[in-house]
Amino acid sequence: MQKTKLIQIFGRVQNVGFRFATVQKANELNIKGFVKNMPDKSVYIEAQGTDLELEHFLLWCKTGPDWANVSNIVVNEVLATDFLSFTRK
Repeated sequence: MQKTKLIQIFGRVQNVGFRFATVQKANELNIKGFVKNMPDKSVYIEAQGTDLELEHFLLWCKTGPDWANVSNIVVNEVLATDFLSFTRK
């Protein structure tokens, strides 16, 4: 069963390739949705997948790519959305 998570990631997560790396990880884990930079310097993700796929994706989001420094992550679950792929906005 597909679930959708709203994820907001704080720390040094912009201008470090976070969105690019997120797209790669999402595609590797079969996650659908999107990632975008926010005006408050956080990164926002809507991710759809199975429980196991999302569990692995969230673990990765807690650290991100090597050059990022994640200080906090906020996750909320919402009704599933039918995403066709994972994109960068």
